[in-house]
Amino acid sequence: QVQLAESGGGLVQAGDSLRLSCAASGRTFSNYGMGWFRQAPGKEREFVAAINRSGTHKDYKDSVKARFTISRDNAKNTVYLQMNSLKPEDTAVYYCAATFVYGLGYMEKDYDYWGQGTQVTVSS
Repeated sequence: QVQLAESGGGLVQAGDSLRLSCAASGRTFSNYGMGWFRQAPGKEREFVAAINRSGTHKDYKDSVKARFTISRDNAKNTVYLQMNSLKPEDTAVYYCAATFVYGLGYMEKDYDYWGQGTQVTVSS
């Protein structure tokens, strides 16, 4: 079992930045690829970013590619999502997730463990 706990969400204005953190506990963190997903009100949960076990490969949803950065610190059992130039359309609950997939996971079904989510609200 892996337990995931997100933090760092909040209410910001358009153009501001936030850094989300996801702390993992349980099994060896470096054995898992990690991902961030988000769910806006009335919409399905969608992929935002993914990073492989070692942190050497990353990928993003097209609409965030130039603004968001995923990273991980395996010594701290933590994955991060740095979000810059936030837009109102980034408003959502953000979830981190862990996967046994070797590489990058892009779909919810690729992931085995999920956090509870953290709310990000961007005002215009």
